[in-house]
Amino acid sequence: MSDPNSISEAIEAAEDSFEYAGYGQPDFEQGINQDDDWTIQLTKGCRNLEAARTLRSQDGFNGAVIELCFGAIERTFEGYLLWATDDSLEDYMDHEAVYERIVAVGLFESETAESLQELYGANRTAHYYGGRVPTTKKEESMYELAEKIHEYTTDQMRGNSVCIC
Repeated sequence: MSDPNSISEAIEAAEDSFEYAGYGQPDFEQGINQDDDWTIQLTKGCRNLEAARTLRSQDGFNGAVIELCFGAIERTFEGYLLWATDDSLEDYMDHEAVYERIVAVGLFESETAESLQELYGANRTAHYYGGRVPTTKKEESMYELAEKIHEYTTDQMRGNSVCIC
C-alpha cells in the first residue's frame, strides 16, 4: 500500500515553506522582531503569551494554553540569555541548559531555577507525551507563571527589551 499523493504533496509543501522555497517573499508573523536572535526569541515569547490570552478568552483550550506558556517561559529566558551573554541559540536546544544558565547569569537563584526545571520536566513532558489531562487550574497557574516570568525578565533588561506585550 502506498501513501496518498495528497499527504506526500502536503509534506513537500511544508518542507518548501520552511526553506522559503517557491513561495515568493515570506509573510513573516507580525510582532516577531527579526533584528537579532535575542529579539526573535523574546518577541516569540510575547506572541506565545498573546496566543495564550486569545485561547483563554475562548475557554476550553487548556492543553494548548499550557503548551504556549511553557514555550513563552523558555523563549523569554532564551531571549534574555542571548541578550546578556555571548551564547548562541544552539546552546539552548536541550531545554536543560536554559535553566542552568539563568542561574549562572544571576537572573534567578538556583532554587527557583531548579523548581522551574522540575516543573517542566515532570509536567510539560507528561502532558505532551503522557496521559495527563489538562485542567483549568493547570492552565490558570501556568499562564500566571508565564506572565510573571516574562514581566520580571523583561524588566531586568533595563530599557533594552523589545517586549511587545
